[in-house]
Amino acid sequence: MKIEVGFGHGIQETNVPDKNIIRILCANEVEIERRDADAVKYALDNPIGAPRLSEIVKPGEKIVIATSDITRPMPTWVALPPVLEELYSAGVDPADITLIFARGSHRSHTEDEMRHLAGDEAFAKIRCMDSDPGDVVRLGETSKGTPVDIMKIVAQADRRICLGNIEYHYFAGYSGGAKAIMPGCSTPAAIQVNHSMMVNPKAHAGNIKDNPLRTDLEEAADMCGIDFILNVVLDEHKNIIYAVAGDATLAHRAGCKFLDSLYHVEIPEKADIVITSQGGAPKDANLYQTQKALDNAKHAVKDGGTIILVGACNEGMGSAVFEEWMTEANEPEDLIKRIKENFKLGGHKAAAIAMIMEYADIKLVSQMDPDYVRSIFMEPCESLDEAVKDAFAKYGEEAKVIIMPYGGSTLPVMGSKGE
Repeated sequence: MKIEVGFGHGIQETNVPDKNIIRILCANEVEIERRDADAVKYALDNPIGAPRLSEIVKPGEKIVIATSDITRPMPTWVALPPVLEELYSAGVDPADITLIFARGSHRSHTEDEMRHLAGDEAFAKIRCMDSDPGDVVRLGETSKGTPVDIMKIVAQADRRICLGNIEYHYFAGYSGGAKAIMPGCSTPAAIQVNHSMMVNPKAHAGNIKDNPLRTDLEEAADMCGIDFILNVVLDEHKNIIYAVAGDATLAHRAGCKFLDSLYHVEIPEKADIVITSQGGAPKDANLYQTQKALDNAKHAVKDGGTIILVGACNEGMGSAVFEEWMTEANEPEDLIKRIKENFKLGGHKAAAIAMIMEYADIKLVSQMDPDYVRSIFMEPCESLDEAVKDAFAKYGEEAKVIIMPYGGSTLPVMGSKGE
């Protein structure tokens, strides 16, 4: 069978015998009933596990809405207006509403970025500001010892509403829900304690039930309190195709269930060789972004197997910290030790790659210099075809293969007959 995967603005191709292919993973077909603002309004009209938002809030209460920052794909400008209308219908004064961009450890926003995220009308009517790790109150510690330091205006509000999008998160399980509060409105020190749990084997994409990192951040958010959430699921073009609203846990889990129906793809067994790609430009412009496809592919590869990561990476690594960590390490294990001692954005990507290298080889098909690729513990290949031939030479003509053309979205899950 001819296999084609995205590579920059073009493709990489190879041939794999049909008998060797376990599955080609693509999104499941799911009926989309509502989109964009219609989906948001429907969710607000039909909250899960909670009364309507207009029945929760009261005139005169100070209300904080925490939403995602500019680094996330959440279209706040689409989701926020129906939320504000619901608040206004309950008699809430716009002067009592503050929109917080929950940036966690990320950079601050410019005024133009805030206006873009909020939308012109909301930006003009309500107070908009970044979360501030320098102005927090301590609410205690979680059972795992994470300090619950939350931005003062958030912690002291009468009502807290969280907005966000739900997608797979490679160590928190899923985005959305309580993450708007913790880490969104917390401090670097608190985030360090929570995120250091990313090295736990149960802290991985699609796991929320016994994920220690997710459990910890939700415990922290519960200590602060969340009155209502609105979370959305986006398609590959970043448009809203589903929305949930209501209780911080129940509504979030319903959103996760929908995401699973779309992107959880069952596999009957793991493969010797996994071919994965972000699908081409702009998602594979650098290794920082291409890593998302690699991390999902780890769930499809056997111990001792090989992942062939296809991404142009024409802009290189994509993060100075990521590059520093990768190039300064003498061996992959150094990165895992380092992240336990000092969680740092950028460094976490390096540690995530190192954790895969503990049990699988990585071949990289990219535009990066081959010697540089070797220096970051991957095997460079000029083409997908070369990489596949090399892998078959290693595992033999009976080698099993899984192809993930959109690896950043699809999450392989062992079927009932699997392990």
